[in-house]
Amino acid sequence: MAAGKKVAGSAVQGNQITEGVIWKQILIFFFPILFGTFFQQLYNTADAMIVGRFVGKEALAAVGGTTGTLINLLIGFFVGLSSGATVIISQFYGANNGARVHDAVHTAIAFSIAGGAVLTVAGILISRFALEAMKTPADVMDHALVYIRVYFAGTIANLIYNIGSSILRAIGDSRRPLYYLIACCFANIILDVVFVVFFKLGVLGVALGTVLSQVLSAALVLRTLMKTDDVYKLTWKDVRMDGLMLKRMVQIGFPAGLQSVMYTVSNIIVQTGVNTLGTDAAAAWATYGKVDGLFWMMISALGISATTFVGQNYGAGKKERVHRGVGVCVGLGIIMTLIMCAALYFGGYYLIVLFTGDQAVRGLCMELLHFMVPTFVTYLAIEILSGALRGVGDCWIPMLITGIGVCGIRVIWILLALPVKPNIITAAFCYPLTWVITSVAFVIYYRWFSKLKGGRNKWRKANI
Repeated sequence: MAAGKKVAGSAVQGNQITEGVIWKQILIFFFPILFGTFFQQLYNTADAMIVGRFVGKEALAAVGGTTGTLINLLIGFFVGLSSGATVIISQFYGANNGARVHDAVHTAIAFSIAGGAVLTVAGILISRFALEAMKTPADVMDHALVYIRVYFAGTIANLIYNIGSSILRAIGDSRRPLYYLIACCFANIILDVVFVVFFKLGVLGVALGTVLSQVLSAALVLRTLMKTDDVYKLTWKDVRMDGLMLKRMVQIGFPAGLQSVMYTVSNIIVQTGVNTLGTDAAAAWATYGKVDGLFWMMISALGISATTFVGQNYGAGKKERVHRGVGVCVGLGIIMTLIMCAALYFGGYYLIVLFTGDQAVRGLCMELLHFMVPTFVTYLAIEILSGALRGVGDCWIPMLITGIGVCGIRVIWILLALPVKPNIITAAFCYPLTWVITSVAFVIYYRWFSKLKGGRNKWRKANI
């Protein structure tokens, strides 16, 4: 593809991600994403905490468990699909190709609006069928149905925020998405309290608070894209889907979207198995999912950092810098994971009590916590190496590795092992089992077969 125009005076000049000290640039980029994902977790946690305390464990199971898994199935596919835009924008930005950044930004925004409309209709129509297929407990069903239908009504705002913040991160700006998450997080908490505690709207109030706060976050990120003078400026008259650009985005993003679907489908099967263990187990699973979210927000931030760092340096043709950046991410990941594991293992109980006062649910949560936390380190290679490979557009083989190593084996375990020994630890064991297998596969692929494998071939700036 032609190099296109270089935009004089743009922020691409003097890009620190492609020129600065590697570990410093990764941390500078990482921490705003980490705090952003913390507030995203707090954003989601507020819903579960408020309904758990003021409505009951049935509402907690609805908001925190079954609906979350189904939402991740549909929303996760689009976010994975749109990751192709993030990769392309970061590569073109690193290569100082302003014209292509412009085309990619406007195609991505148009795609998010169209995708949001489709997901709104699909999510509302299939919600009851999907919840029934997941064997949602009868005392949870009504709560879950209300929450998920209202949530899907706000899908367009959700997707616009996600793609808009991804555009900002792709060009190296991880701070403003953080500020917007903080703003809508506090808006969500305030609205939850008003609708649930004062207006007594129950799960409906939590859903309304979530949707309204997502509208706020979408408005903030759109305003930023419209006000900038950089090459990623959003101009509404230019919002349309460029056929060639959309094709490239889908080629890169579809494997990531499919991988997200496979993850979620496997989690749905796990959730279905957990639901058969009763309401206490479902509530405990939902609560534990909020507590271990502290780890997932950290490792996810590191994976996003790897994608942007690798994407920009790959676009700039800096092979050695890419490999050094991946090594730094792995080292940081090991240190951070060990610290996080210690904190959760010994202090996790104080987080669990924030969500539920039910002693049976608390007991099951502690079992899960003490079993799962020591195994987190086995997941590191999957997130960091897949993030790095995504940055160069290498998505299909990682998707297959994940699909077989994580999702396939996880499903087999639940279908065969859980009926033999039906308890919550049996269900949880499928996670570390599949992490170990898949991590080994990723290391082998990265070192010897991927686009980032060692070799004599030199990268060229036009390699994107």
